Amino acid sequence: MTKLFSKDGISGRAMSELSCEKALQIGRALALIFQNRTGRRAKAVIGRDTRLSGELLTVSLAAGFCSAGSDAHILGVVPTPAVSYLVQKYSADVGVMLTASHNTYEFNGIKLFDSRGFDMPEDIIAEIARLVDDAPDEARLSGGDQIGALVTEKNAEWDYVRGLIKQIDGDLSRMRIAIDCANGSACGTAEKFFRGIGAGVSLINNTPDGRNINRECGTADLAPLQKYVVENRCHAGIAFDGDAGRCIMVDEKGQILDGDRITAVLAYAMKSSQKLSANTVVVPQSTNLGFFRWAKENGIVVATASGYGSKHLIERMQVGDYNLGGSPSGHIVLLDRARTADGQLAAAKVLEILARSGRKMSDLAGIYEPYPQMIINLQLRPEYAGHWQDVPAISEMIEFCQQKLEGDGRVFVRQSSTSPILRIIAEGRDKDVVWQYAQAIAKTVRDHAGYPEE
Repeated sequence: MTKLFSKDGISGRAMSELSCEKALQIGRALALIFQNRTGRRAKAVIGRDTRLSGELLTVSLAAGFCSAGSDAHILGVVPTPAVSYLVQKYSADVGVMLTASHNTYEFNGIKLFDSRGFDMPEDIIAEIARLVDDAPDEARLSGGDQIGALVTEKNAEWDYVRGLIKQIDGDLSRMRIAIDCANGSACGTAEKFFRGIGAGVSLINNTPDGRNINRECGTADLAPLQKYVVENRCHAGIAFDGDAGRCIMVDEKGQILDGDRITAVLAYAMKSSQKLSANTVVVPQSTNLGFFRWAKENGIVVATASGYGSKHLIERMQVGDYNLGGSPSGHIVLLDRARTADGQLAAAKVLEILARSGRKMSDLAGIYEPYPQMIINLQLRPEYAGHWQDVPAISEMIEFCQQKLEGDGRVFVRQSSTSPILRIIAEGRDKDVVWQYAQAIAKTVRDHAGYPEE
């Protein structure tokens, strides 16, 4: 399996790694797999975010799907959770989203959903990789009336928005909110949805040009949203990433509610209303230690997912039949309402709780106190992407810091699944100590596998 493929999906640098040719082959492979499984012409729905490569890759992928005798329905620019929803609504066999989520425009990826709207099983991704890398001739081409149809779904955006609106019960008519669309997928849906549930809405970073997705905006940079919320006296602010799969919020003072805080707000409200399945919430190992302490004090059980990202949250939720999962980065899953993380749905549910409470957002944000935490993102040199952990100096420094923090904190170091970015997370009771160890790991990574500090 080439580095383009992983257990979580397909991703790489647009055009150089994830090229139009590869997208065409992936489309043909998908058509073959689902024709063999269903015994009939397959149907795919294909959405994308706003990055420059998205339209070209959409056309290429659809051409591959149709040339192998299956139908491709083009959704246009929509959030990733819209594809999860619409693959069910439109009775499709496969949902395809072209996105690299929170990464910059140079990257792109293919996220796949099954007919139920869940993440595609790993064996399907492995079979796609086999057909593309090792057996491209197996993907049969069709001619004449066997060629698949290419259909544009003109109402896709509104169909998704209307589905979201049905999930909201509260009255948000007195609420003023600011939304940072990250120049991404939320640009077309956020205003429709939040105005549709009664809120007064102001948008920022909602003029995508193909290159500015996630650039100094959205969940990648909260400063513009914080400033806007305070200066315009909004009740709250919401930041999405490029595909609106995740969200981070800010209160009326401009203070940040990361994914842990959002999960805590939802978990406490759902437990209080007896809607939290088994009084349990699912989180990744990287969730702040303070969350685990807070949950225990409030009678909430915490189940830990085996990996990072919404896919692993959902897998653990399905095993235990739980309905709430969340990660620090803002992936929030409400499994009784959606089949994947949906930033707009999660944010609206928090606003619903806020409206019912009659309190300020800062009061909700104070529901628990996290341990001091430091996060450093570093770019790896190409030859170390995926192999940084094999460098003895790096692994030894990480182990040293973990041992020193044991009992009072911890460190996590992992690479993004969609780009050569290494994330260093350190947390503990003592802020100065946390800073010291995070910087020590970062310096070691820069010296051996990264780039000099700017």
